[in-house]
Amino acid sequence: MKKVFMLAAFAIAAEPSMAQGSKQQEPTSSLDWPSRAVQRQSQVQYTVSGTFAKNGKTVYLIDELTEQKIDSTVVADGRFSFTGTAAQDALMAVRAKSSSWTTQFFNDGTPVSINLNDSTLKGSPQNERLTKINYEMEKPRKRFAAMTANLTEADIEARADELSDEMNKMITELTTRANRAFNEEHNSLIPVAFAGYYFLENGVEAYDELVKQQVAFARHPYLKKIRDEVAEETRPKDGEKMAFIGQQYTDLEMADPNGKMHKISELMAEGKYVLVDFWASWCGPCRAEMPNVLEAYNKFHDKGFEVVGVSFDQKKEAWIKAIGQLKMPWLQISDLKGWNCAAAPIYKIDGIPDNILIDPQGKIIYRGLRGKALHTRLEQVLKK
Repeated sequence: MKKVFMLAAFAIAAEPSMAQGSKQQEPTSSLDWPSRAVQRQSQVQYTVSGTFAKNGKTVYLIDELTEQKIDSTVVADGRFSFTGTAAQDALMAVRAKSSSWTTQFFNDGTPVSINLNDSTLKGSPQNERLTKINYEMEKPRKRFAAMTANLTEADIEARADELSDEMNKMITELTTRANRAFNEEHNSLIPVAFAGYYFLENGVEAYDELVKQQVAFARHPYLKKIRDEVAEETRPKDGEKMAFIGQQYTDLEMADPNGKMHKISELMAEGKYVLVDFWASWCGPCRAEMPNVLEAYNKFHDKGFEVVGVSFDQKKEAWIKAIGQLKMPWLQISDLKGWNCAAAPIYKIDGIPDNILIDPQGKIIYRGLRGKALHTRLEQVLKK
């Protein structure tokens, strides 16, 4: 990300959860999943009852797959309700007008009762667990949002290090909770609701692994939708960036944390596949991705894989601190010029994390490898 807090905005808004309102669109009459996208297509009746202290307020029933409102009602005497039919196990949600808080549930045939005053839900065990997890997911987002809500640009600049640490803490909490849901809820649909954070950390290739494992939720259309959205979000948009693939790399020379100058070509001379990893200590997605890079390094280093980190930091202390925190054993270099880093114009870098994979002949063969995609590509090239 180009600025530290662009990530925060994305992280808070990216995941369709209780904290995010759905897009304002015209209501539609029903939910219809494409026949190829689901295993079960039967229609199931939904019964939603609820309480809300704000009489006269409009409450919407939302299809999370299409992000459309499928029904609406006005609160009267502190109550509202919806009835109808929708695809079995459809991910649905209830939200009051002008509210950012959305309460999700799966249309599993069990009536749900929602209290919009305290954001609680009563229904099937699955939907009650979903609500509790969503509530826990909201805590780090609310904490960070409250911390940054009234800050000016000058405030953000003055507190950049502190806020970066808090942002990274928020991201870690969110991805940890999402991973836990995927690991602990294989026999329910609950992980579907947290797919955004899961795929952002584990890569969209994790979707194929879920399908292969035939977990209960693998064929849910909402999971596929989020997988595709994350793939689009993380795919390099600039054609110039992808044009580097197939070209010879351009060498970079910068100092390591001790001030000693190094070149990428030092590693190329060893005849290895080299990942040039563009990152920064303040970049949340970079830090979230680093355990994956470390895992790949430990797995493939003895087979001819090397990494060199090129940092877009400006503050040497923060850079060195992050290297230690993230336990990165490979060469780290930087000119400490931030977005004026010499690598930026050479490789058309306008956002991080980013990387290029160079083969032993010095040719750039892949770019933007994240999550399991990095492991998959390394397995392929190192078998040759």
